[in-house]
Amino acid sequence: MDVTLHLAQEPEADALLGRSPLAALVGMLLDQQVPMEWAFAGPYTIATRMGADDLDAHEIASYDPEAFAALLSTKPAVHRYPGSMAKRIQQLCQYLVEHYDGDASAVWEGVTDGRELLKRLGDLPGYGTQKAQIFLALLGKQLGVRPKGWREAAGAYGEAKSYRSVADITGPASLTKVRAHKQEMKAAAKAAKAAKATGK
Repeated sequence: MDVTLHLAQEPEADALLGRSPLAALVGMLLDQQVPMEWAFAGPYTIATRMGADDLDAHEIASYDPEAFAALLSTKPAVHRYPGSMAKRIQQLCQYLVEHYDGDASAVWEGVTDGRELLKRLGDLPGYGTQKAQIFLALLGKQLGVRPKGWREAAGAYGEAKSYRSVADITGPASLTKVRAHKQEMKAAAKAAKAAKATGK
C-alpha cells in the first residue's frame, strides 16, 4: 500500500496514511466529533511524538496507557477527547496483535468477498457498521482493495462520486463537497428531531 491520499490536507500526514495501513485505520477511528482533516492528521502526530516514521501496532498495544493518553493530550491534542481516543487506539492495536499479528493490512489482504471484508472491519474495536462501510469504500475507491461485491457491502458510501464520506476526498474541491453533504445530513437530522419533538 503506497498511494497518495488527501485526507489530512497535509503532505507528510497524507503520505503516512498512504503508505501505512495502520495509520489509515487509526485515522478512520479518530474521525468522529472533530473535523476530518484533524482526525486524519492524528496518526502522523502520534508517530512523530513516538519518535517514529510509522505506527507500530505491537508498540502501541503494549504502551503504558497513561503515557499514551498523555502523548495524545499534549497540545495541540490529537482529538477533542484524547483520553478516550487513546484507549480506543490501544484497543484497536491490541486486537490487531491478537488476531492479525499486528499487521493491519492482513485485515483485508486476500479477502475475496465484500461482505466478509465488511464483517472483518466491523469486528475491529471502535468500528461500527457506518465506520466499517466508509473504510471499505475508502479501500475500494482509493487503495485498490476491491473484493467481489465491495461496493454493495459499502452501501451508499460505495457509490461512485457520491461525495458522502472521506472515501471520496481526493483534494480540496471534493473535501468541500463532502463537507457540504455532511452539513446537509446534520441539518436534516436536526429538522427531523425538531419535527418529532413538536409532534408534526
